[in-house]
Amino acid sequence: MKSYSIILLFLLSLFAFSCSDNLTDIGSGTLSSTDQIMIGKDTFHLNTQVVFVDSVFSRPDSFLLGSYYDTKFGTTNAEILAQVNCPVGFKFPPLSVPDSASIVLLYSTWFGNQYSPLDVNIYQLNKSTFDYSSLYRTNLDPSAFTDQSIKLSERIFTAKDATKLRGDTTAIVFQMPNSFVQSVFNTYKTSGFPSTSDFLKYFKGVYIKASYGAATIMNIAEVNLRYYYHYTYTTKNIHGADSIVTVNNNLYFPANSEVRQVNRFIHPDRNTVVRPADSVNYVSSPANLNTVISIPLNKIQKRMDTGIANKKLTINSALLKVEAVNIDVDTLRAPTTRSLLLIKRSALQRFFNNNELPSDTCAILASHTVALVVGTTDVYQDYYSYSISKLIANELAIAKLKNTTPADNMDLVLVPVQVTYNTSSVITAVKQSNIMSAVTFRSGKNASNPMHLSVVYSGF
Repeated sequence: MKSYSIILLFLLSLFAFSCSDNLTDIGSGTLSSTDQIMIGKDTFHLNTQVVFVDSVFSRPDSFLLGSYYDTKFGTTNAEILAQVNCPVGFKFPPLSVPDSASIVLLYSTWFGNQYSPLDVNIYQLNKSTFDYSSLYRTNLDPSAFTDQSIKLSERIFTAKDATKLRGDTTAIVFQMPNSFVQSVFNTYKTSGFPSTSDFLKYFKGVYIKASYGAATIMNIAEVNLRYYYHYTYTTKNIHGADSIVTVNNNLYFPANSEVRQVNRFIHPDRNTVVRPADSVNYVSSPANLNTVISIPLNKIQKRMDTGIANKKLTINSALLKVEAVNIDVDTLRAPTTRSLLLIKRSALQRFFNNNELPSDTCAILASHTVALVVGTTDVYQDYYSYSISKLIANELAIAKLKNTTPADNMDLVLVPVQVTYNTSSVITAVKQSNIMSAVTFRSGKNASNPMHLSVVYSGF
């Protein structure tokens, strides 16, 4: 038995050295050739809680529009406030005649019931407009931009009512009033717009909202204004006689990256509807629910000090597995969140405000994973897995450097995010999710398998 223990200790020593790239030192000391490597393992049950999200920074590359009620997550109302760009320096050709104008919403998908009607109204921004260099949050007050006294268009439709605009996109078209058509024509005919800022003084933008409907949210890919006109000119035909030619044309005013848009999200009944049981926690987007996980730093430090005394301590691994439950494949339910960022609560606002990227000591990204449960052939588990050894080690090292006791708890937040990759699969951007998604997972109080942190550490 003694020889078996010696062999086991030798193998563990080799393992520790072979994995040195993943080890994280948190203490100081000198390794003697006579020192014995000691390895410990502990499991820490975690405290978790659901928190309401008031708002996030709006950086939409697409938009949600509509309203949807979920018995678990409450109502989500999605509205759009958008500036549109203009053809700078354009002049109408001679003999031009205005025809019509329309706001076009292009989309390829929707969420909820495709046959549930939406009553969508479009109002002109007539009080103020957006500053291009400023950040805007998703709970902004539209009354600062419009008094809703100028209604440009209204239409009742369902997701299946769309007109096929091209092979991959459908569109809902809202006709603009004749007064708007004539006003644009007169302005371009006399002076035009030498810059986008000049156009935004003339037309500040639009506010698009659903007045009723509680079962459909559209995934809007584009919002643009299209202006149609025609003109004529005279030419000679093959017989030498005068011939009048009519040319139909249009102008394109896109809500693009050169101007500002905000997707507004409101959850009016969240306080009364959202009632998570002790056994589960939630994450839901857009701008709805996050979950806070408390990591017991001081307890971890004390447990390691007790388990391995008078050694240079190294955290070999610290694995946090967030186990998802009640995965719903119903198409009328919010899709399961694809990416969850685990981030220090103290760094949350700074991280997204400065467009930072994930790092081992601040924010760690995980994707929804489905895998067979070990020892089974047909039982699958949905989860998000986080290796937070460097994050914990960094916090303990900072406390040691300051000669202070580690904090009792380090709060980390699970945030649903959208991730952008380049062609080499390198992350180039992470932003708080502005799409419909949700996930339910076991909490720190779950009776069968509470959320926990598994820590393996060693001493030299």
